This record gives sequence, C-alpha cells and structure tokens, in this order.
Amino acid sequence: MNLAGMRTVRGAVLLLAAALLAPAVVQALEWPSRPVRLIVPLTPGSGADIVARVLARSLQDIWSQPVVIENRPGAGGQIGTREVVQATDDHTLMVQSASHASNPALYKSLPYDPAKDLVDISLLATAPYVLVTASAGPYESVADIVQAAKAKPGALPFASAGLGSVTHLTAELFTQAAGIRMMHIPFKGSPDAVTDVAAGRAAFYVAPLPTVAGMLKDGKIRPVAVTSARRVAELPDVPTVAESGYPGFEAELWVGMWAPASLPAPVVAKVAGDVAMALRKPELQEQYAKAGNQVRIMTQPEFAAFVRQAIETNKQLVKSAGIQPL
Repeated sequence: MNLAGMRTVRGAVLLLAAALLAPAVVQALEWPSRPVRLIVPLTPGSGADIVARVLARSLQDIWSQPVVIENRPGAGGQIGTREVVQATDDHTLMVQSASHASNPALYKSLPYDPAKDLVDISLLATAPYVLVTASAGPYESVADIVQAAKAKPGALPFASAGLGSVTHLTAELFTQAAGIRMMHIPFKGSPDAVTDVAAGRAAFYVAPLPTVAGMLKDGKIRPVAVTSARRVAELPDVPTVAESGYPGFEAELWVGMWAPASLPAPVVAKVAGDVAMALRKPELQEQYAKAGNQVRIMTQPEFAAFVRQAIETNKQLVKSAGIQPL
C-alpha cells in the first residue's frame, strides 16, 4: 500500500473512532439528566455519611439536579457496594470509607470485584481517629488502657463499628503497637459503638473524629489520644498516640467516591472533574473542617493507585493480626 493509501485508511479509522466516541461525549456533556443516587454503604452519622452529605449539597449546585443520599449499611459495606455494582442506570455513585480497601482482606470472597466492577473516582477527605473512653470511666490516658489490658490479657473489651471496619483495623494497629491483647466487640456502626463506650461497657473506641465531635463537645465521652501524626486543632490538649509512648504511630480515616465500571469513560471524567471542583470550594472545605475532615485532592489515576496500595496494606495487617477471613 502506498503512502496515500495508508493516509486514507488512517483517516477512515479516525472518522470511525470519532463516530463511536461521539455519543459517549454527548452523554457526558448532558450528564446528569436526572437525579443522582449517592449510595453510602454505611450507617447514617458515619464518617463517610457526613462527608457525602456535605458533598451532595455542593454537587447539586454544580449539576442542577438533586443528589439523593441512600444509606445501605451491612456486611462491612458489601450490601451497598453490591447495589452500586448492579445498578442498571448511569446515575448511581458511591461514597465509602476505607472499609472498601479492607473488605478484600477480610472476606474469602466478595459479591463484586473491587478492581473490575468499580471505577475509582476521587479521594474526598481524610480525618484523624480519636481514642475515646467513658467520661466517668477509669481510663484517662493511653497508659491507663495499656496497663489495664496487660493486667487481663485478652479480657478487656474494645468496641468497633464492625468486624474489619476501619475502626476495627485501626484499633488492631494500636494494640499491636502497644503489645497488648484485647477482646473485640463489633457493632453495626459507629453510633452503637460509641454509645457502648460512653456507657462504660467497652474500654475504648477508635472513632473517626467527625462522628464523635458532638459527643466530645457535650462531655459524654473522653478523648485520650488522636491517631494523626500531629495534634488536631479541634482537640489541642489531646496528645497523639505517638506522643503517648508509641513513636511513629499514625492512622487516618479516608473517604472516597466510586462508580460502577459500566459508567462510560467520558462520564467518569466529568464526575471526577466536577467532584474536584466541589472540593475546591471554600465553603465546602469550611464545613468539612468544622466536622474534623480535611480535603485532599488526587487525580483519578493517583486515587486508583492509592486504593490498590491500601488493599495490599490491609491484607498484611489482617494477616499479622491473626484475623481469619470470613
């Protein structure tokens, strides 16, 4: 084939590609054309739920369409995630916590493939955890908890928002760092877990700061340490776990957005761009900060790599903690 013929074929291929892409591009420009479902596979009041509700209000302004939050808790987020994966429309998205990256390590099989059935859209926010105890209880510091746990190995209970939840795994990180064994008491969500601690039935709960900010303000629970590398502005007098005797200890809750893998690439790109636009709004950042969250913007490829690394890290943690996959 001569050069002219090659150019003709190349031109035909480009025209065909443009013709195939055109409907998807038009779809992206017109999206959303109706209300958007934003599924949160955790309980109302959870860290991811708080982030999602603030974001939804901002996205409604950008999209000129309602963004409806639907909580679908259960099985560490699997129930709601499966609903997102099985969505037959192109107007369903998901906001989930770091539990999304722990489930592959905690379950022998999942009703979806995190890498194939979902597309990673964006990291939304991060927040420190805070170790909380009962206000009238005996534990006023990390040292108090560690001493009590060493006195009764495996007997002192700690609460979590569910088996394999981010609160459970972060607590396991803490017990490993402290060299103690405790009894894990899983609940269906953060509200139930913190209520149990406030009543003095569990020694502590590693709570995402946004979920317990109100109870801390009301004095219903006592903060003994934060898990971030540095103290947080909301609790300036509360030391870090690292300051409490465990140098290098650091953990943060993170919340992200996902979509079904079936969502056309141009729409995925539009959603990611619009979310980044929303995250840059000063009013959204202010609302996040009031709840103890901090905006952290990543590109879509950066977030995808972040999620894959988190999955591998959790697999190692689950193995070292001796947690048997379900």
